[in-house]
Amino acid sequence: MSLMNHQLSSSSTISSSSSTFLAPTDFNSRRKSIKVQVKKFGACKCVAAPHEEKIAFKTKVSRNANMAKLQAGYLFPEIARRRAAHLLKYPDAKVISLGIGDTTEPIPEVITSAMEKRANALSTLEGYSGYGAEQGEKPLRAAIASKFYSNLGIEEDDIFVSDGAKSDISRLQVAFGSNVTMAVQDPSYPAYVDSSVIMGQTGQFQKDVQKYGNIEYMRCTPENDFFPDLSKVSRTDVIFFCSPNNPTGSAASREQLTQLVQFAKKNGSILVYDSAYALYMSNDNPRSIFEIPGARQVAIEISSFSKYAGFTGVRLGWTVVPKELLFSDGFPVAKDFNRIVCTCFNGASNVAQSGALACLSPEGFKAMQEVIGFYKENTKIIVETFNSLGFKVYGGKNAPYVWVHFPGRSSWEVFSEVLEKTHVVTTPGSGFGPGGEGFVRVSAFGHRENILEACKRFKQLYK
Repeated sequence: MSLMNHQLSSSSTISSSSSTFLAPTDFNSRRKSIKVQVKKFGACKCVAAPHEEKIAFKTKVSRNANMAKLQAGYLFPEIARRRAAHLLKYPDAKVISLGIGDTTEPIPEVITSAMEKRANALSTLEGYSGYGAEQGEKPLRAAIASKFYSNLGIEEDDIFVSDGAKSDISRLQVAFGSNVTMAVQDPSYPAYVDSSVIMGQTGQFQKDVQKYGNIEYMRCTPENDFFPDLSKVSRTDVIFFCSPNNPTGSAASREQLTQLVQFAKKNGSILVYDSAYALYMSNDNPRSIFEIPGARQVAIEISSFSKYAGFTGVRLGWTVVPKELLFSDGFPVAKDFNRIVCTCFNGASNVAQSGALACLSPEGFKAMQEVIGFYKENTKIIVETFNSLGFKVYGGKNAPYVWVHFPGRSSWEVFSEVLEKTHVVTTPGSGFGPGGEGFVRVSAFGHRENILEACKRFKQLYK
């Protein structure tokens, strides 16, 4: 502050109490006065002493340069951040989340009772178990082989039980290493690309085309029935392919998958096939890549109980690595993956494995399919809603996702519009790759009343 038109004497009295610079106070019991020599000024400015800048301690460890290549946050945490910001802006709004593909309906009791029984047994001497086999418990591996791969040449020791398909995607990338090249559907589940970036398999992100260098983006559009034109796809070491697809909801036909397996075999590539939504299939498209002749020589399959039995929080999946799958030097891929599993993982929860085993019992499998049927009904309601509004709608038949086209518009712009005006969370298509621009994914995972309410709001917005 300045004191204008006031001459200070050559010897002024300044109180040592800070209250001199604040409001008047009668607290002066410990006040002292000191003499300070000052020059005469026409004005006096009091300037606060600069605070000493704190410098954080830094280690001498360089950051993984590949982490710096990643763009913004991972898609779904970014959506969660925007949802939280929306709630701060509209604290009384009833926000409905149809964005991240998280299940909402209770796990059938036949499954949870098996987990409860196993958990209770852990408190007894007879029922306690510690570390199990890193590859999974033998009865569960046998049940998976029997239920999903009967007569397909897949045996129980080809199966690795895990804490989820997403975890296995990264473990496979570790096994492949940083020197491989990869191809991915465009659009596709973001974990394929992000794990590749982190491993150092890619170049820098190219903002003009919204792609990473050194990744082959296999464009999947309505025009090619969401199956890439393989004649235009360059050879890569690894091909990630998801069917039924997340996010488009499309499922490859037997003929298309035969082309894909032949393409991989011709190029000497490894195909990583994600079948996490296979039980949502409504037609006779293959539910496993191993239904295709020759697939055991070129393919790995990953799958999960997350979207089948509501195990998104329980965490239980599996990966199939056939004995016939070999690296270029003849070494079995399964042996390297086994080493990665034993090094990086101590095996899935024994309680979760008991639940998975119950899923595959006759009663459990029926109950699981009933939950899947519920979500498929949700999907039908969403599809009919957007169709009635005149939108081009894809997916919904073989997967719990509806892929809605908003031509000429930014996906994030539509996401923001829908959230702002309807309080419904969706997923912007561009978050799945440049091929998703102009689309929005709507998840069918939700309570029925929320699905109906969300569709009512969509109709009010776009009628």
